[in-house]
Amino acid sequence: MNSQQVIIHVRFAPNGRVIQISERPAKLTPNQWFDVLNARASSAYRALARGRGSFQLSRTAIEAFKQETARPG
Repeated sequence: MNSQQVIIHVRFAPNGRVIQISERPAKLTPNQWFDVLNARASSAYRALARGRGSFQLSRTAIEAFKQETARPG
């Protein structure tokens, strides 16, 4: 894996709610951060077993998504 690539791990509750996700900005809930990533990079998502999944994205893309969510309005 390229050192510029980051894996964002996601854990889901049995009801489908996101209970844990890495790289999450403090102002967003786990579900909100998942929604941001899913809307902008759904092709980078991989479903895993036992209520887990991951996004493999560049550090640049993640930082851009964080900047977008930090903007007011």
